[in-house]
Amino acid sequence: MKLGIFGGSFDPIHYGHLLLAESAREQLALDQVWFIPAAIAPHKQGKTATSAKQRIEMLELAIAGQSAFHISTIEIDRGGVSYTVDTLRAIHEQVAGAELYLLMGADSLADLLIWREPAAICELAWPVVSRRADAPEPDFSALAQLVEPARLQTMESLRVQMPIIQFSSTDLRQRAAEGRSLRYRTPRAVEQYILAQGLYR
Repeated sequence: MKLGIFGGSFDPIHYGHLLLAESAREQLALDQVWFIPAAIAPHKQGKTATSAKQRIEMLELAIAGQSAFHISTIEIDRGGVSYTVDTLRAIHEQVAGAELYLLMGADSLADLLIWREPAAICELAWPVVSRRADAPEPDFSALAQLVEPARLQTMESLRVQMPIIQFSSTDLRQRAAEGRSLRYRTPRAVEQYILAQGLYR
């Protein structure tokens, strides 16, 4: 089983997230993509986040109709700070024999060396990278100290091509706070949920 792993706060989910997930599913022939909302992201400790329940409900609205997309609450159920290496190990126990593909933007790749146990992450899953509009081309050179040359070469070949769009959850929260339009930045059902719940105001 080829399983895509897509972690993040998803506060809120937007079309950039969905397009990356679908591009990776199609180009890498993934059987499933799991969206895994973080309980507390390591780089966002102490920051107010929308409740886990609300973020999950927005995810459910966003991926409805795509049978290959699923939501895993493994990090929320575990609680505390969400570390990718712990999640990957748990998924390997949960889905024996699965080949894991860790979806991320080029900005996350640049920070991978400061994540908890980066070498273990690169052994547990294949990092799958897509370039964000505000980031340079992915640079895998830093990972040379973590993996064998052949594995690094395979990682570089797994780069996902997708249209470059400039969406971010930060921008959507700011727009919502200012009462500006969210249309065509996130699925209509998510937009209506944000308005109905009064999120980010």
